[in-house]
Amino acid sequence: MLLYFLVQAELDRFCDALISIREEIALIEKGKADVNNNVLKGAPHPPSLLMADAWTKPYSREYAAFPAPWLRSSKFWPTTGRVDNVYGDRNLICTLLPASQVAEEQAAATA
Repeated sequence: MLLYFLVQAELDRFCDALISIREEIALIEKGKADVNNNVLKGAPHPPSLLMADAWTKPYSREYAAFPAPWLRSSKFWPTTGRVDNVYGDRNLICTLLPASQVAEEQAAATA
């Protein structure tokens, strides 16, 4: 039963995030947010950007950091912003070693 409530809570947060994203898109469609410089295009906002001396975005730092109220208690802080914009999102490069190589290195270390 506890698992059900945990899953339900996570699904509710996911739905809230999707609704929030749709509302941000609607602001762009209505001309209330800049097409090229908005919270969606700027996301994710790493701490290094949020805490920098200069803030040149047309939206507030607070909104960039916490676009949904529930994020104040469970925020995941990305270490970097976007890399190569959408290209980096769609063409992920795994920098982890293959499992076979890790196993070989572990075997060599214990031998």
